[in-house]
Amino acid sequence: MMSDSEVLLRALAGAGDVVLDRDVLESYRQDHAAPGLLTPGVPAVVVRPRSTAQVQAAVRAAADLAMPIVPRGAGSGLSGGANAIDGCIVLSLEAMAGILEVDADGLSATVEAGVLNAALRTAVAEDGLLYAPDPASYEFSTIGGNVATNAGGLCCVKYGVTRDALLALEVVLADGRAVRVGHATRKDVAGYDLVSLLCGSEGTLGIVTTATVRLLPLPPIAQTLAASFPRLDGAGDAVARICRRHRPSMLEIMDRTTIAAVEALEPMELDLEAEAMLFARSDAGRVEGAEEIAAIAAICEAAGASIVVTTDEEAEGRMLMAARRLAFTALERSGTTLLDDIAVPLPCVPTLLRGIEAIADEHGVVIGTFGHAGDGNMHPTVVYDRDDPVAVAQAHSAFDAILALAGELGGTVTGEHGVGVLKRDAAQRALADTLELQRAIKHAFDPTGLLNPGKGHV
Repeated sequence: MMSDSEVLLRALAGAGDVVLDRDVLESYRQDHAAPGLLTPGVPAVVVRPRSTAQVQAAVRAAADLAMPIVPRGAGSGLSGGANAIDGCIVLSLEAMAGILEVDADGLSATVEAGVLNAALRTAVAEDGLLYAPDPASYEFSTIGGNVATNAGGLCCVKYGVTRDALLALEVVLADGRAVRVGHATRKDVAGYDLVSLLCGSEGTLGIVTTATVRLLPLPPIAQTLAASFPRLDGAGDAVARICRRHRPSMLEIMDRTTIAAVEALEPMELDLEAEAMLFARSDAGRVEGAEEIAAIAAICEAAGASIVVTTDEEAEGRMLMAARRLAFTALERSGTTLLDDIAVPLPCVPTLLRGIEAIADEHGVVIGTFGHAGDGNMHPTVVYDRDDPVAVAQAHSAFDAILALAGELGGTVTGEHGVGVLKRDAAQRALADTLELQRAIKHAFDPTGLLNPGKGHV
């Protein structure tokens, strides 16, 4: 009789590198979500395919063995979407990292799922082009993972999220078939929009192996602004006025807790008396961008900003933006972090920020909030001691209260990080009216329920 390992090796022949070593399996058990709060399963095997055909072989083997299959990119997710399930096949797409084509005339590129976001951005920049989606993890997250969560980023206020940059996908379905959905054309209304449906589905409907993405001409050097506000309401008012009148390429915010954490990590002479800081960039051109930044500066000053700094030098601009990019890292240095990812309508941003402060006081926890002010996607981050059961319980309660507040304001429980495991219950409650329809879609794509089961809202 063959051992379990022999059965797996035989079934997965032709599926790529097959890993059974327990120490290696351990490193594939979980993503970066909520350390200590989610308990990942133990995979039976990790498979690392190098082609779509090998992904197909792995999926067919999973179906034959009735084993759940968990797709994984770089493991940089923040919701447990790539966490292993006991006895599953972890399908790591990290080795599928080829940039297959850059069509400069067609303003598109076709890449494998394991290509890093930063690698694609660097490659197309050589042709004077831009791949716009830029999640904070762009240096180490993969395009496949970005598609799985419909990742956004700092530039999404102007350029949109991953879905806005997608033209076509190659996807392996639950029965092992490889299909291509979408087209390289800019318009296509033949049939349902399966590209948009698959984007953000967290590997529960199919496994993306390649993506054809939209490129843009590389914009001019950006102009940059940083503004400190003694009152949170003033920052909120400024955001509302800016969004009504302008379209900056970035519009970001940090609250006073995050400002203090960043200053402690990397002294930059930030205004520690400020309740909030705004960061804005304009890439409309040297003249137009300067005019837009000047107008945004005037709005900030009229809204009560105590300090406003602007620059048209790229290096200085990157230095100003460095504080915002260090936000999550700085909060991580303060303790264990439970990162939230909510989005509310733009007029509700000030109310949301005040509400988060009230939740922190009520639950006796530290919450640093930063995020994409220009589209209402905020990242309140609860900082706590994972070794203190009382602190863990308080963090959980505060996290749930933030999700409830987002719902009360007409928002959503996740804007770009995905549901994963972390927000499954909250997403089911939020989607109660359409949950039956959503489950029907899942069943149509994956009738046996082997693709990333237990993840997302279904």
